[in-house]
Amino acid sequence: MTRLNLVLLAMLVVCSLALVTSQHKARKLFIAFEQEQERTRALEVEFGQLQLEQSTWAMHGRIEKIASDRLRMRSPDSKRIQLVPPPEATR
Repeated sequence: MTRLNLVLLAMLVVCSLALVTSQHKARKLFIAFEQEQERTRALEVEFGQLQLEQSTWAMHGRIEKIASDRLRMRSPDSKRIQLVPPPEATR
């Protein structure tokens, strides 16, 4: 009977240690998961800011201003504009 009690006690200790170890691993994984979710949120915010910045840089008025100021580009006179008809589609 004492031998059975010792075996059961040993099994109880092993199971208890396994439970504590698995809970510790689960907590560590949960903490890592939360950190990655926070990183995801930060990257989403940064992506939104970059999209806004890109749309600002590509605004028509800004491009036209740079073309006229830096590159000294001007619109041609209406007399110098020629309209070219599109080629006919071949079937």
